[in-house]
Amino acid sequence: MKIGVPKEIKPQETRIGLTPDSVKVLVSEGHDVLVESNGGFEAGFDNDQYIKAGAKIVRNASDIFNDSDIIVKVKEPQKTEVDMIKEDQIVYTYLHLAAAKELTQGLIKSKSINIAYETVTDDNGRLPLLAPMSAVAGRMSVQAGAHCLEKNQKGRGILLGGAPGGEPANVLILGGGVVGENAAIIATGMKAKVHIVDKSETRLKELVQMFGDKIIPEQSNKIDLGKLVSEADLVVGGVLIPGAEAPKLVSKEMIKSMKRGSVIVDVAIDQGGCVETSKPTTHGDPTFIVDDVVHYCVANMPGGVPRTSTFALNKVTLPYLVKLANKGYQKALSEDKNFLAGLNIFKGHVTYKAVAEVFGHDYSDPSKLV
Repeated sequence: MKIGVPKEIKPQETRIGLTPDSVKVLVSEGHDVLVESNGGFEAGFDNDQYIKAGAKIVRNASDIFNDSDIIVKVKEPQKTEVDMIKEDQIVYTYLHLAAAKELTQGLIKSKSINIAYETVTDDNGRLPLLAPMSAVAGRMSVQAGAHCLEKNQKGRGILLGGAPGGEPANVLILGGGVVGENAAIIATGMKAKVHIVDKSETRLKELVQMFGDKIIPEQSNKIDLGKLVSEADLVVGGVLIPGAEAPKLVSKEMIKSMKRGSVIVDVAIDQGGCVETSKPTTHGDPTFIVDDVVHYCVANMPGGVPRTSTFALNKVTLPYLVKLANKGYQKALSEDKNFLAGLNIFKGHVTYKAVAEVFGHDYSDPSKLV
């Protein structure tokens, strides 16, 4: 098969779909790989590395889309890319369609085959292709939050871990999944006071086993969330409903109750955000202020560390891509129900229930279409 890797064009997005080592694996399996010129440059991969791995360097994105059977990306296709996607072409990337009505419509119209990293499952119901980026975003959330708490960033002017004679900051993490766990790794390492809220008592017990008394577990149905939010210096929003829009846990009224210069980092923003006052921002202009609360809502946080992120992403996405290229989509998806869960739009049909429901489309069972 011909596998195309265009340069990412979302603002401040410098990850790339394949590393040179991943290209080498695909070429060894007999596939042709087309990489857009300088597509990996900002992540530390130059054209020569891709050429040595066996890729063909292509000057224009249009040639990549025109000549490839599979398009491998990191972020969702932008409008100019959607216009280039061909009928029956396979698009393999993060999509986050539940928060992207126009993109959903464009992909339906294209009659292409769209597999979303973030809805591929494993036998335990986890999301193995989302996990590494959630881990990166979780760790970055606390770094970003600590920076935003500085006075020159309009924050409260406090150090996350405190200092002799100064109390540590109060960090509230919403969601105890991969984002929350990794946020807690950094927040506890920085000696902050850390509360983690989750609805699952079992998950909270697991987190206590990991962190001991460095965290305060809070079961969501047994707490006054408004009180916890009002007392927090930094709130990290890390809740996730796979493939669906994030629930709005933090209301406008809760934001008004927060201390001046407190910080919200809404990691769930690429699924619509879990804070009512959130709106997507970029690495170039990452924050805005509502009711004296600093909001950091960058929708592609791992794009800020593109080299680390690209390696971490390829480790999990490559085995599925090899299967897809070697066997073709019909066999690869029909043989693996977990991989099939990644199919969101198939030749004009919406095949992911949460996406169909949020936009009022008819849902089509992917197992009956593939």
